[in-house]
Formats: sequence, C-alpha cells, structure tokens
Amino acid sequence: MSTLADLLHERTDLGTADVEWLHRLVGEWQLVSDLGFADLVLWVRQRDGQWLAAAHMRPTTGPTAYTDDVVGTLRPVERARRLERAWKAGRPVRESEPDLSGPIPLSRETVPVRRADHPVAVLSRDAYASVGRSPSTLEVTYLASAGELLQMVSEGTFPYPGDPSDPETAPRAGDGLLRLDGTGHVVYASPNALSASRRLGVSGDLLGVHLGATVAALAQAPGQLDEPRGSAALAAAVRLREPREAEVEAQGATVQMRVMPLVPGGRPRGALVLLRDVTELRRRDRQILGKDATIREIHHRVKNNLQTVAALLRLQARRLQDPSARAALEESVRRVASIAMVHETLSLSLDELVAFDDIADRVLAMCAEVTTPEAAVLVRRHGEVGVLAAAVATPLAMVLTELVQNAVEHAFPAHVGTIDVRVRREPESLHVVVEDDGRGLPADFELARSTRLGLQIVRTLVESELRGTIALRPRPGGGTEAVVSLPMPSPTG
Repeated sequence: MSTLADLLHERTDLGTADVEWLHRLVGEWQLVSDLGFADLVLWVRQRDGQWLAAAHMRPTTGPTAYTDDVVGTLRPVERARRLERAWKAGRPVRESEPDLSGPIPLSRETVPVRRADHPVAVLSRDAYASVGRSPSTLEVTYLASAGELLQMVSEGTFPYPGDPSDPETAPRAGDGLLRLDGTGHVVYASPNALSASRRLGVSGDLLGVHLGATVAALAQAPGQLDEPRGSAALAAAVRLREPREAEVEAQGATVQMRVMPLVPGGRPRGALVLLRDVTELRRRDRQILGKDATIREIHHRVKNNLQTVAALLRLQARRLQDPSARAALEESVRRVASIAMVHETLSLSLDELVAFDDIADRVLAMCAEVTTPEAAVLVRRHGEVGVLAAAVATPLAMVLTELVQNAVEHAFPAHVGTIDVRVRREPESLHVVVEDDGRGLPADFELARSTRLGLQIVRTLVESELRGTIALRPRPGGGTEAVVSLPMPSPTG
C-alpha cells in the first residue's frame, strides 16, 4: 500500500503545505482517537471528484469500528454526502441517530480539516454507539475533550503549530490525563494521573487545585531554578495558548508532562495535561549514559596505554644497532599505533561505531612517513569506507597498515612510486584494493606459503576475524595488487 504522501501526490491536487499539514494531523490524531473512543479516517478528494480514504487510526481505549484496513478505498456515493456536507458547512456534522446498517451500531461524525483559510480534507469519526448505559465521568471528559479538538481541526488550530511531539515518547491519554479550566485549576483527574501525581509527592485530591502552583511547590533539588519547568510549561500553555512539554522531578520520581491548550471557537477553554510516569525509563537512561561514559573512558585509557607501549618500543628501537632488529621493532610500533587510532576514535564516540576514513588516512600517512627523506612514494586513497563497527575497524586498520607498509618496503627498490588504496562499499560487502606500480611479485610467490610475518598477520585477520578473503596477485600494467573482500553487515546490526 502506498504511503500517505504517495496517495496525496498521485491522486490529489493538494499543495506541499497542505500535504505537510495532513502529515502533522496524522502524527497527532492518536490522541483524538483515544479520547473519542473512535476510529478516525482521513478522506481526501481525488482529481476525479471521488473521496479517497488516505489514512486510518484505531483507538486504544475502545473497540474499533473497522476490522479491515480502509486506506485506499473510495467512498460510495450515498455515504459521500456526509463528507460533502461537512466540507461545505465548514464545521463538524454529527448524525442524530446511530448507524445501524452494519454489524454494530455506530455513532458517526464528520469534520472538515482546515489549513489557513481553506479546507483540505474531511475527517470521519466512527465510534461504537453504546445503548442503555450512562457514561462515566472519565468517558464524559474524554468525549468532551475530543469534541473540542475536532472543532479545532475544523478551524485550523489543531494540530498545533511548531515542532510536533514525538509520537514514540509523548504521553498518551491512557497514561494519565488532567483537564484544566481557563485559570489552570484541575476540573478532572484520571486515575492514572492521580497515581503519577502521588509518586511526585502530591497528596490529597487534585480537583480544584491550581496545577501550576502545586507543581511549583514540589521539593526542588539544590541548584535548580526556583520555578520548575513543569510549572513554567503550564503557565505558558494557559497564557500563550501554545503546547508545552516538560518533565517534573520530585521524591525520586520523574513524570513527563504535555500541556495542550483548548481553544475551540477561538475562546480559551483551559487545557489538557497528559502525564506519564517515566521514572524507570530515566533511571535506565542514566545507567546507559553511565555505561557509555565508562566505555569511552576505557577506550581512552587503552589508547593511552598503547601509545605508551609504542613510545617504549620506539625508544628501544633507537638504541639497537642491528638494522633488522630495529626494523622489526618499528613494524611493531606501527601495528600498535594503528590499534591505538581506533581506540582514540571510540573514546570520542557515543557508540561502538567508527568513522573509518579518518583512521585510514592517518594509517596511510603513518606508513608513508617511514620512507627515507630521498624517497618519493606517494600513498593515496580512493573511495570511502564509511562507518564500521569497532569489531571490524580494529582488525581492518591493522590489515591496511600491513598491506601498505609491505608495499612501501618491498615494491620500490628505487624508492619512487605510487600506492593507491581503492575502496568500494556495497550494502553487504566491502572491497579494499591496495595496488602499487612497483617491481611486482616474485615468479614463484604464493600467499599461503609466504613466511613474512606481516602477510601472515593479514591472512589471519582477514580470514579468521573478518571472515573475508584476500588475494595477492600481479597488477595489470605492472606492480602488485592486494584484494581484500569482506562481508559487511549493518554497523548497528
């Protein structure tokens, strides 16, 4: 099934601003559906004049009126008259009698969706019509609030302007709801809202109390502002008629608060306050942040220790008279330094992911530095590796170090030439080619039988740790190329 944007662009003449407005409405309408105990269906007029169901929301607080998905269906002519009436009237139109044509009786209401000075769609609200039962105070409050929000939809004042709330984290009606009058006093508190307030240390009944003053009176931690963010959010929503979000902390509890002003007909009617106890979520967030900080500190200390080891090896190499022993220690220095680079990057990261291209460039520069002053070996990188998991970045850095260093030391007897590192990243694989224009491989060379320590390290890392393949072969046109191919799962996988 096409997305909302696809349907609107393919079948309607709605402009970009109208489409964005409908996206904002769909991002907020779960609250309206829950408060109204009703299914909401967004209807848009196609280019041929027919009405198309472009989006659908079911309530989490009651039974659904539609067991099947209605998105993409067209409204029959006889039922489209209600949509036309609401479109022309410019206000919500409620049916006087329940619709008994289906398996369950439905209470139906049709609401035009307005943006700025013109309608852009029609919203149908279809709810199970209970017969013979008096609604509870909660139901009466929910339904009245839903009616006011729907009126604001028809007037173009809902959804609210500004940045929309994140539907994944914002509190919902079932988490806890307070209804405030125009002065900020509580006229209704749901059971879950009362429970959340109790955890903050609010005692007694909330009915009739001024919520802003109550929140402001909560015990504050030393160093915090005199007025809690929750109190300021309430005052701003009631006074400025703009939605606000805040978290209130007291008595070891944390409650997320979303304040939404109600202004049907342009007249302030108070506000809805959604409350969600997020104490446990914030405790886990703090634990995760603490663990992240610990991990970064470990990477930082490992990097420092590796750099110390490299410095000691470098110092020892300078004291040796045997050229082969000195060269062996210098190779060890480069190996340790390549691993330290990865840990240095991880010490600055919030996760175990590494932007590898910067490390690759530093490795290439480090390998190029070992050439003699009169040498002219140019080392270049082509292509981008991107982000890698730490478990891949560390061995790959060592592989790159060994391959480039091997080419620098053995490919150019005259100390003049070029080494190109070519990278190709694909969705599920990574290919790295290190090629030089040097003297090439010996005629009888076989990688599997090579006794060079560097090449043995490369084979072990590529085949055992990275589960990849490596081939060392003559380069077309002269020289040598080392081809490394690795499976590449998602860095977050």
